[in-house]
Amino acid sequence: MIYETRIYRCLPGRLPALLKRFDTITLKLWEKHGIKQVGFFTTLVGESNQELTYLLAWESLADREKKWTAFQSDPEWISARAKTEEDGQIVGNIVNQLLVPTSFSALK
Repeated sequence: MIYETRIYRCLPGRLPALLKRFDTITLKLWEKHGIKQVGFFTTLVGESNQELTYLLAWESLADREKKWTAFQSDPEWISARAKTEEDGQIVGNIVNQLLVPTSFSALK
């Protein structure tokens, strides 16, 4: 397995809008495209409490490319994303990493 960690750094005060979008829109579309989430987290203590961090699980880089591209180009996602940003941009920037578990990792 390959794991992807993604950190969405929201514009001030926009984290609730991002959480709502994931909860009511994004996760349903991920299910449609076979994207598997491992977990979602907000920051309790850290540099910013305006971040959403989550992990995705992929079978391979090819699996990620196929599913992520299909999701990003889905007209339903494009429309829903635009609608959720009618009041302004939500995310300032996104940081992501693709990770491979070590031999001693509890998560394989």
